Amino acid sequence: MSAGNTGGPVPLLIKGGLLIVPGGCLPGGAVLTKAGLIERIFRDEAETKVFLSSLPRGEAAPEVLDSGGAYISPGFIDLHCHGGGGHDFMDGTAEAFVGAGRLHLSHGTTCLYPTTLASSAEVLERSITAFHEAMRDEDLPEFPGLHLEGPYFSQAQRGAQDPRQIRNPDRAEYRSVLNHASDIARWTMAPELPGALELGRELVALGILPAIGHSDADYDTVLGAFAAGFTLVTHLYSGMSMVHRVGGYRRAGVVESAFLIDEMAVEVIADGCHLPASLLKLICKIKRPDRICLITDAMRAAGLPEGEYQLGGQGGDLRAVVRDGVAWMPDGQAFAGSVATADQLVATMVRLAGLSVEQAVGMMSSSPARVMGIEDRKGSLEVGKDADIVVFDEAFAVKAVVARGRIARCACR
Repeated sequence: MSAGNTGGPVPLLIKGGLLIVPGGCLPGGAVLTKAGLIERIFRDEAETKVFLSSLPRGEAAPEVLDSGGAYISPGFIDLHCHGGGGHDFMDGTAEAFVGAGRLHLSHGTTCLYPTTLASSAEVLERSITAFHEAMRDEDLPEFPGLHLEGPYFSQAQRGAQDPRQIRNPDRAEYRSVLNHASDIARWTMAPELPGALELGRELVALGILPAIGHSDADYDTVLGAFAAGFTLVTHLYSGMSMVHRVGGYRRAGVVESAFLIDEMAVEVIADGCHLPASLLKLICKIKRPDRICLITDAMRAAGLPEGEYQLGGQGGDLRAVVRDGVAWMPDGQAFAGSVATADQLVATMVRLAGLSVEQAVGMMSSSPARVMGIEDRKGSLEVGKDADIVVFDEAFAVKAVVARGRIARCACR
């Protein structure tokens, strides 16, 4: 079969590989999809052969993809992505959503939460409109909803966010944004700001996840935020407080608070640059695997050569320089986002953090599905769930991608 989308969900059997299922890996396992869903799981080659040889007369056989001994994995879920392939979701065009979405889909991301930046209400409105327009395109990862990152942040922890767009929560402003509540899955903010906890409680009531990010909060504030529904920390270690002194006394910051609160989930930018092997191992030692979500935090240069790129939406005056596999602020003193794709994250966690392939895949699939409340249909290869599947080899090169039963990429023969 050649690369490219076949036009619709057709019965498909992916076999001949190492099937990653809840609880482990099945050598010789296979998965059958039908009408965009997982129809059946075969535990070994013998089961698969019996099925193929016993098809009722007259029933069309499924299309068969032989993985050639590669891993057959659940599709990757990226909770935090700003763009890729030369596009940023803040460009405010459907083309940006389509272009970035297709780039990440080709690397195994079958479900993606497009992420905004701190901006004016008008710019954000354009991005929400473009999000709607892009949904008409079927050849994309599923976009369950937007992730609003900002603008309610601590200036001290703004990172690469535009300082001119950072402000405290304004009820009139955010109520206007929440007119689009059905489009929003999550909102990241600094919980120590006046009015932030009130906003967080409103989000929870609407079924939107409030998350902690770009925050200078201490432990007591984080604990209060967790009680108010802030159950996720955005890109752990980046743009947040750590242990610090106040009047000579040490106070725990957001990082230590995330470690102390067992049920708090964390995002990890596992691009091999944002966090060294030592910190990746520390996170995995302290947090439960189902509370660790790998994210790209990718900006528009993901999938493109090194060089200088626009940071944020087109027309702005912020720039980033991509070199050595990561985006930098122009002064070279801080990162300005990642250029990673999901397959790279899985590889990093295996190579640097020492995880098994199954563990790393879980942090890119089942963990984010659970955190976002979509585990009933995504995040694992189980009967009845969406047919979101990635085939990748031992070098983590993606060979095939199936999104909701549609073949988006295929190099299997």
